[in-house]
Amino acid sequence: MARRSKAREVALQMLFQVDLNPDVDGRMVKEMILERLQDDDLRELAWWLFTGTMEMRSQLDEQIQAVAQNWKLHRMAATDRNTLRLGAYEIIHMDTPPGVVIDEAIELAKKFGAGQSSQFVNGVLDKLVPPEKRRRPPQA
Repeated sequence: MARRSKAREVALQMLFQVDLNPDVDGRMVKEMILERLQDDDLRELAWWLFTGTMEMRSQLDEQIQAVAQNWKLHRMAATDRNTLRLGAYEIIHMDTPPGVVIDEAIELAKKFGAGQSSQFVNGVLDKLVPPEKRRRPPQA
């Protein structure tokens, strides 16, 4: 597993924990990150992804809901919902190339989701990529 992939996985696990148990607070999340990651850079990335996603969660949920045809967020599997939130945060608010984010989210969906999760996550996140972040063909 690539270094940054592990940080994303831990961030997803923390988002899932908080989604299912709102009593989990930031201190508990930080402790869990410290337990699961040994590298300080990865701990920082996982914390950054978690806190950024949580801070923007309402806006991310609106954006996801707008493109997830025929799906309400509360009806999605918790793993899919949080994979989408994490991916949407990274696509919209960070400089990571959207293709990398989507590939990573697909892998997380394969690992933690159900049979069709990876295709669902791929389709929704692809619709969230802003036009200015889409890869443009090279000009001659």
